[in-house]
Amino acid sequence: MFDFDATLPLMAVQFLLLTAILNVVFFKPLTKAIEDRSEYIRNNEAEARERLAKAENLAQQYQQELAETRKQYQATIAAAQADSQKLAAQKIAEAQQEAQAQREQAARELEQQKQEAMQALEQQVDGLSRQILEKLLAGVQL
Repeated sequence: MFDFDATLPLMAVQFLLLTAILNVVFFKPLTKAIEDRSEYIRNNEAEARERLAKAENLAQQYQQELAETRKQYQATIAAAQADSQKLAAQKIAEAQQEAQAQREQAARELEQQKQEAMQALEQQVDGLSRQILEKLLAGVQL
């Protein structure tokens, strides 16, 4: 079936030579290209992880700044509301004081007018009393 003549070693040498040539021409460059590509992918993955970590840190930092800003504007709003309530209470108190002062002034004016009216009535009573007394005395002397 098989002849073991000179063609067998020649075929073995050709096989080894073809294997060496294929290794140099095809397999080594292909292996290098595959390794380069794997290295490129690993580097890109590492850079992507770093960028993702940076992005997450920035997002967390922005969230903290946003929370701080919200606290500040809520504090500002609360302070403004407190100031406006204080101002409103002050204005109401001033208005009440003014109204009380006007009531007291009106009461004083009424009391003064009452006193003036009483004095005027007393004078009229005194005048009428004298007239009545004079008429009675004049009627008795007659």
